[in-house]
Amino acid sequence: MGKEENIKIHETAFVTSAFRAFDENLSQDIFAKLWQNPKTEQWIAAYLNKVSSEETYTHCLRNRYFLDKIKDLVQNQEIEVLINFGSGFSMYPFLLNENLINIEIDKPEIVDYKKDKIKKWQKENILPKRNIHFIGVDFSENYKKDLLSKINSITANKSSFILVEGVLFFLDKEETDKLFDFFNILQKSEDYIGSASFQETIKETIAFKNLLNFFNQSVSKTSANDYQTIPDEYYSSNKNYRLIDHQDYFSLSKKYGNRINQDKELILNENFYLLKKN
Repeated sequence: MGKEENIKIHETAFVTSAFRAFDENLSQDIFAKLWQNPKTEQWIAAYLNKVSSEETYTHCLRNRYFLDKIKDLVQNQEIEVLINFGSGFSMYPFLLNENLINIEIDKPEIVDYKKDKIKKWQKENILPKRNIHFIGVDFSENYKKDLLSKINSITANKSSFILVEGVLFFLDKEETDKLFDFFNILQKSEDYIGSASFQETIKETIAFKNLLNFFNQSVSKTSANDYQTIPDEYYSSNKNYRLIDHQDYFSLSKKYGNRINQDKELILNENFYLLKKN
């Protein structure tokens, strides 16, 4: 696999992005396929077989929802900066207006690898030029003061949209509270947050149990308590932000004409929230 193995980027980082390439019409991501590789394809085949065959479409719709929301806000001149926490290999900057400022935040090995790949693809005219700032963060350390300084030097009090998808599932309640407190310090009134998370009922589904088994076999030993679920009330009762939209896989499937092929028990139904700062 070359550099991917050398820098210990886990295959799930590539899989998440590769899912979005399965139905470009649904995800509207024409660049996700750049991250596909033979090892990722093996992972995807195993994942879809052992966890849920619906996962390609859940990821496509997650991408589509946030992409459309951010596009609308940019067009209406409500935001000037997209701050992507846990950006992974998502490709939002290249799907959005070239005037948007993009800040990509993730583990140093992720952002370094992504930055190198993007430079290469831009040099080859595969990707368009974009205003992107990459920030590598060791989340095991006390990172917030330094990160706040770096972000503020880029945003210069511009209006922002913070995107946090595929992250909260792996945090605990205290870490999540601190993260949203950090967002509140970082943003000004009328700024936005887009968040993706699961509800507690997901843990009772066959799909979630399949996911645990898959992680135990392919990643590391884990249990249901290692993964966070978040109730709607966490968003609707936030004192600093107001909830202005809430969707899930089923509501978005109806909106975008996606055919659901599995029973609910066999689907990892993710919820999507749009918040606006008071």
